[in-house]
Amino acid sequence: MLLNENQKMIRQIARDFANSKIAPIAAEIDVSGKFPEATVKEMGELGFLGLMVPEEFGGVGADVTSYALVVEEISRVCGSHGLTVAAHNSLGCWPLAALGTNEQKQQFLPKAATGEHLLSFGLTEAGAGSDAGGTRTAAVLQGDQWVLNGTKMWITNSHYAGAIIITAKTDLEATGSSGISAFLVPTETPGFTVEKKEDKLGMRASDTAPLTLEDVRIPAANLLGKVNEGFKYFMQTLDGGRISIAAVALGIAVGAYEVARDYSNERHQFGRSISSFQAIEFMIADMATQIQASRQLMYEACRLKDSGEPYAQMAAMAKLHASETAMFVTDKAIQVLGGYGFTREYPVERMYRDAKLCTIGEGTSEIQRMVIGRQELKD
Repeated sequence: MLLNENQKMIRQIARDFANSKIAPIAAEIDVSGKFPEATVKEMGELGFLGLMVPEEFGGVGADVTSYALVVEEISRVCGSHGLTVAAHNSLGCWPLAALGTNEQKQQFLPKAATGEHLLSFGLTEAGAGSDAGGTRTAAVLQGDQWVLNGTKMWITNSHYAGAIIITAKTDLEATGSSGISAFLVPTETPGFTVEKKEDKLGMRASDTAPLTLEDVRIPAANLLGKVNEGFKYFMQTLDGGRISIAAVALGIAVGAYEVARDYSNERHQFGRSISSFQAIEFMIADMATQIQASRQLMYEACRLKDSGEPYAQMAAMAKLHASETAMFVTDKAIQVLGGYGFTREYPVERMYRDAKLCTIGEGTSEIQRMVIGRQELKD
C-alpha cells in the first residue's frame, strides 16, 4: 500500500516525537509503572488523542491508516504509550463519535481530543471476558435516570478518564448477548469507583484497573445509541479495536527487530559480526518477513474500514498475525542478543513482556481464529 503525503507527514511527526520524548523515559516508566502524564498531555497537543474525533468536535478527523501509523510509531519505542493512545481513540472516542448524539459529542469529545481527559471502555467482567455476552452489570431505568450496579475488570485509562462507556444489562430477563446497552458514565459520578491500578507483566505504565458501580445514577440521556443494542455496538467497537492492537503489536515487533538487527551488525564473535552467521541471518530474515506480512494485513484492514467496506474479518486477521508476530520477533530478538537480551540493558525484554498483552486484548488469538474461521466457512 502506497502512503499519501499527508500520511507520510503524520507518520514522521509521530516518529520524531516517539524518538525524542517517549524513548528516553520508556525503561523508567516500565520499572516504576508510573503513568506518563506529561507525554500524554503533549500527545494531546499534537492531536494524537483526537485522531478519531471529527474536526467539528476539536479532533483531527484522520483516516484509519493515519491513525494506525501513529500508534505503530509510538509503540515502536513504548508499548504502554501506544496502548494508551489506542484505547483512548478506538475504544473511547470512536464509539462516541459513531453512535453518540450531538449533545453527547459536544459534552465529551472536545476535551478528549485535546487530552484534557481520556475516554475509556468498560466491557470486561470477571465472568464476561471472551464471552462478552456474559455481562452481569445491570442498568435499571428509574424515572429520568439510569441506575447502574456491577463491576468491571482490566479497564484501560480508567484513572485518567473523564467518562467511561459502560456496558450493562438493561433487559434483566434476556439471556446471552441480548438485552445489553451502552452508557456514558462520567467518572466523578457518585458511586463510581476506579479501584487500585493493576501490577502487570507488561504494558506496566499503561493505566489498567477494575471498576465498581454502586447505585450509579446517570441521566437517561447518557444512553449511547439504542436500548438493548449494546452487544452490536461493542462488537463493532472491538472490530476497530483489533486494528489498533495490530498497530501496537506491529510497532513493538518493529522496535525489537531494529534493536536485534543493529546489534547483530555491531556484535563480534569469532572475529566477525554475528550477522555474518547464517543462523542469525535466518532469524533476521524470518523477523522481517513476518513484520511485512503483518503490516500488509493491517493496511488492508485500514483500507477496508476507510472505504466503508466490511472489515471485521480482515481486522481479526491483522490482529492475530501482528500479535503473534510480536511474540515471535521479540523472542528472536532476545535470542540474537543472548545474555544482554535477558537484561534491562536493552529494551527487548520489555518489548517481549509488552507483546504478550496483544495476544489477549480485544479478543484472544483463539477468538480471532473463531471470527476468521466462521467467516471462511460461511463464505
